[in-house]
Amino acid sequence: MVFLRSLAFNVFFYVHTFVWLILMLPTEVMPRAALMWSVKTWARINRHALSIIGGVRVELRGLSNIPAGGALIASKHQSTFETVSLLDLFSDPTYVLKKELLSIPLFGWYAVKADQIPVDRKAGRAALIAMTERARVEVGRGRQLIIYPEGTRRPAGADPAYKHGIVNLYRDLGVPLVPVALNSGLFWPRHGFLRHPGTLVLEFLPPIPPGRDPEEVFLDLQRAIETATDDLIAEALAAPNPPPLPPEGEPWRRRRATSSS
Repeated sequence: MVFLRSLAFNVFFYVHTFVWLILMLPTEVMPRAALMWSVKTWARINRHALSIIGGVRVELRGLSNIPAGGALIASKHQSTFETVSLLDLFSDPTYVLKKELLSIPLFGWYAVKADQIPVDRKAGRAALIAMTERARVEVGRGRQLIIYPEGTRRPAGADPAYKHGIVNLYRDLGVPLVPVALNSGLFWPRHGFLRHPGTLVLEFLPPIPPGRDPEEVFLDLQRAIETATDDLIAEALAAPNPPPLPPEGEPWRRRRATSSS
């Protein structure tokens, strides 16, 4: 049953995404708001489909912690889920993405239209300076900049690998920093085909106000996200018919054993 539901959802997700990319073509000659509405609708439909077709109920917690204006959103990254499902939760979201992605037909056109923030990784420090300046402009417009502090997807339960770039942005942008914890990797594994049924939780934690010491914020951010994420994993594994913890997630068991001793 899990295999069939996973197959049905995966087919729906990719076909729906392809069709939506075509349907959004008229937004290229419309105001940016039309494109953002379309992208948010796509994200919302996928989240509901994950529940209805895949059997993965999504619970959103702490939405009141999202600031009304410009903000830096630092999310744990375990799955494709948060890449496609965070978009409609913000008034005007933007991502930092690789410059090369802008050359992809349709996707790249929409990324440019949506004022996403490209970074040329080959340009070194100059690229980081340019990216930060562009990010300052976008959050100054009241937008929410979504960042994955570890840079890439990590298996649920694996040891964290945070990069300092997040606190450099925190220091330079002067906006609230919102930590986001989740357990999505248990239900939508980063390299897995199966979508394990259960309750996937995404939790927005209290924002860190601007102006604090960046090094202290770096430690506090990790502590907040990792503690809440470990608790969400424990919550999922304690439920009836829990999803499997991936082999790379064994460090989670050691952390829980240490914290309870």
